[in-house]
Amino acid sequence: MSCHKIEELQALLAPVWNREAHLNLVDIIKKLSDEAGHTGTLETVTDDMLIYHLKMRDEDRGAMIPGIAKDSVPDFKKAMLEARGIKSS
Repeated sequence: MSCHKIEELQALLAPVWNREAHLNLVDIIKKLSDEAGHTGTLETVTDDMLIYHLKMRDEDRGAMIPGIAKDSVPDFKKAMLEARGIKSS
């Protein structure tokens, strides 16, 4: 795992852990994995799952994942035409 993932996970996890300071780290991870709908064992919880769940847990259920939202365009046909150099109005 690279350092930036550790730092990102720590930054996202700190506020949650501070609100639930009576829980230990394993309990926090278990609680988050249950919230995310993870049905496997604790050993199968991935760092990416925790990061995305922590980023999205306070968002609307239908909200787009931030990494996808930045590349999203409201009018796909217009975007395809502009990518081919055709200006549409």
